[in-house]
Amino acid sequence: MASGSDHGLKRIVWKRIKDTIIADCRKSEVWKILILDPFTTKLLSSCCKMSDLMSEKITIVEDLYKSREPVLEMKAIYFMSPTAKCVDAFIADFKPKPKYKAAYVYFTDYCPDDLFNNMKLYCAKYIRVCKEINMSFMPQEAQVFTCDNPGAFRSIYSPKSSDKQKTLETLADQLVTLCATLDEYPGVRYKKENNTENAKILAELVDSKLATHYELDDSGKKKGKTQAQLLIVERGFDPVSPILHELTYQAMAYDLIDIQNDTYKYKSKDGSEKQAVLNEDDMLWVKLRHKHIAEVSEQIPKMVKEISASKKQPDGKITISNLAQMMKKMPSFRKQLTEKTIHLQLAEDCMQQFSNNVEKLCKAEQDLAVGSDVDGVKVKDPMRTLLPVLLHPYSTHDKIRAVLLYIFSLNGTTDENLSKLIQYVKIEEEREFILNWKELGVPIITAPSSIFSRKQSRRDRSQEQTYNLSRWTPVIKDVMEDAVENKLDTREWPHQSECPAAWNGSGAVSARQKHKASAQDERRTGSRLIIFIIGGISYSEMRSAYEVTQAVKSCEVIIGSSHILTPTSLLDDIKGLSKGPMEPFTLEERSNA
Repeated sequence: MASGSDHGLKRIVWKRIKDTIIADCRKSEVWKILILDPFTTKLLSSCCKMSDLMSEKITIVEDLYKSREPVLEMKAIYFMSPTAKCVDAFIADFKPKPKYKAAYVYFTDYCPDDLFNNMKLYCAKYIRVCKEINMSFMPQEAQVFTCDNPGAFRSIYSPKSSDKQKTLETLADQLVTLCATLDEYPGVRYKKENNTENAKILAELVDSKLATHYELDDSGKKKGKTQAQLLIVERGFDPVSPILHELTYQAMAYDLIDIQNDTYKYKSKDGSEKQAVLNEDDMLWVKLRHKHIAEVSEQIPKMVKEISASKKQPDGKITISNLAQMMKKMPSFRKQLTEKTIHLQLAEDCMQQFSNNVEKLCKAEQDLAVGSDVDGVKVKDPMRTLLPVLLHPYSTHDKIRAVLLYIFSLNGTTDENLSKLIQYVKIEEEREFILNWKELGVPIITAPSSIFSRKQSRRDRSQEQTYNLSRWTPVIKDVMEDAVENKLDTREWPHQSECPAAWNGSGAVSARQKHKASAQDERRTGSRLIIFIIGGISYSEMRSAYEVTQAVKSCEVIIGSSHILTPTSLLDDIKGLSKGPMEPFTLEERSNA
């Protein structure tokens, strides 16, 4: 199944923008100005380039919040969120004097009546078009979306939060726009938890908002359920996956290397600062991102050798400096080589971190997470696995991660035992890194009598080939496969609304079966499984969506959350749950302690 920006969410979002905003623009031949707020700027940047807009007669892209010079002979397209701040900025463009000849207004979502009436009151004679295009989510990758709201974690899980319900309402609205953009009306299910109800509340909200949205479609008919299922689950359902050191390329790079806003900064051999954006425009990144670092480190030099051989370069050790020489000699190969140079450098950076300290940590982490060693022998005393990690001079950050995996493996520990661990790691002042997991419904402190391993039953993957240091499989992958095979227990996964027939048996296709259908057929007849994790998704969970889609050709899995997290950002968020508003703290302050 194809991935990358030709397919998937980004392509669907760009097509929807073209069918609405751009199609309206084409009706008049004049060049126009496009005015965006911060969210729609990110949204458009994720799915198109400036050249795409230029070809549609959009000459300038402006920031809604910045002061702009009037251009009275031009028409302006406003693509913005339906918030008071955006609407006020819009009104200011036409009151007291207009900045543009006319306005074409497109909201990402439903615009509340009071805001709409305000616009009408002041700007009615300038507004030519006003539409809601139902698109308030961010297409992150071909099969990954976010609600672009990392703050939702605190709003939902902090005991000091005052806007939890409002945040869940907003996430529900965003999920409805995702379904609308995909033209899906899914059956909704959620993971039932004993000590938290967020998944249940969000499922109820989404289901009722979907019913309202699809009450009447454009042709005046009521839309029925489509071949899709939406599963909602909370972050505490699998605390292990986002804490483990992952060794697949994308997850490893975002964990160990400082990549901000998908931008990797590195120094070239001549000492100059370079940067590269890791996204689906880079087809090599798409090809490599889910592979194990061992394969990546092997494949990139091979690719470089193929290029050098085709240019009759003397075969030698592939190094960054050799590549620099080749690039000077062969301008036509520059782009191809630049891509490979970036990944050679990034893979080298990952491997350096790995061999410095991560490699030794990984064995202990995997044993604690899986509950058995490489040979399948059960870990009887997890403390014996943890102790060498605590005695070794690893960073505080890495020790906290190991302690958490130890506690998760036991399903909680005694207060006395936890105090000893906290002293060992020297985080007496920052115990919240560990204690605050309770806010997510994860057992941290339990009475001595109740400590026993109550691990959820997992799929048997003993026959699957894995690397010794990558034996753990994210729990969500089990869920995806069980959902596709129609094996989810209705007591654990209640139906908020019934799913269509295909999800009640007839359409269930085993992940082990090979489905013989052409790529075209898949798109026409395939079903969709949409997973939403409250509280952030990890890169290994994102990878699972692609792996299951690849195995089950008849079902596309799409995964999303409020935001994407790394182990560091998650621990910062966990620590921050006990802070009052406006008390920032980052783990970096402690990681070198």
